[in-house]
Amino acid sequence: MQYRKLGRTGVEVSTQTLGAMMFGAVGNPDHGESERIVHRALDAGINFIDTADMYSTGESEEIVGKALKGRRDDVVLATKFFFPLDDDARNARGGSRRYIFRAVEDSLRRLGTDRIDLYQMHRRDWETDLEETLDALTDLVRQGKVLYVGSSSFPADWIVEAQWAAERRGGVRFVCEQPQYSIFARSIEESMLPAARRHGMGVIPWSPLAGGWLTGKYRRGEQAPEGARFAPSDSPVWRGRTVDTDPSASARYDAVERLTKIAEQAGLSLTHLALGFVAEHPAITSTIIGPKTMAQLEDLLAAADVRLDAATLDAIDEVVPPGTDMAGIRHMTGNPSLEPAHRRRS
Repeated sequence: MQYRKLGRTGVEVSTQTLGAMMFGAVGNPDHGESERIVHRALDAGINFIDTADMYSTGESEEIVGKALKGRRDDVVLATKFFFPLDDDARNARGGSRRYIFRAVEDSLRRLGTDRIDLYQMHRRDWETDLEETLDALTDLVRQGKVLYVGSSSFPADWIVEAQWAAERRGGVRFVCEQPQYSIFARSIEESMLPAARRHGMGVIPWSPLAGGWLTGKYRRGEQAPEGARFAPSDSPVWRGRTVDTDPSASARYDAVERLTKIAEQAGLSLTHLALGFVAEHPAITSTIIGPKTMAQLEDLLAAADVRLDAATLDAIDEVVPPGTDMAGIRHMTGNPSLEPAHRRRS
């Protein structure tokens, strides 16, 4: 395992981050196994864990908190706020001061800790002044409840605006960004990654395996394996999200077939090729891996030191050109003013 500084902070984090989205009802409901996954990751040298209050409506945070008992000081612990945990709760969402102060207390309680090392805004809030959000986060840092703050799925212009706003008001700035990045999702190379580097921000990308597509588990003409994210499911989260309902599936199958050959030529599995690709970009600090099982974790850990040569990277560029996305990729940065209900001029 390698380690890098998180942006301009003095904190060193492992180049793999253990993502906890699959801990709990949405992924693995076995708390014991999830806790064992945490311990195995720490024993392997991972010292960076990322969760969010919305993952299994708080259950993920609770699992991580239990797993870290006795090992809390060994971990850079990150969580996120923004999404509602109760759809009926008015004002219990977004980036307002009122909600942030409530959300952080709830996360601290579930995590069983007195501070959050990295507190991230899960999405940008179009309806709240960015200055209000940053002022609230600054107060949390001054109170010692939060040590650093970051953003997730912010486009380049908002990354820059957030840096400027923090400077104008003399408050804390976002020290890192958490974007979607993979061989299939490369548009952030155009402006988001350069903006993050310009402002000395760390980058910890999510979905490096494109929702499992870059593991090779989805094959043309074959049923998706049971338990896969896009396999037929009765889960309220994944119901209806099958490969067959994805209009971009044909192009993705083609890309996976070409990438599999590139991986074979490099002596790698497709999973390791995909993780190596993300880690190779100089703007990337740490790649989020999100195992659901111990077997998945072991495979992901084996990719920690994979390096890709220039010929392999050039071959990947032929499949998905730099700065572009495969069809169907959504970066969760949509502008609500472009939605049909809001774009009329009357």
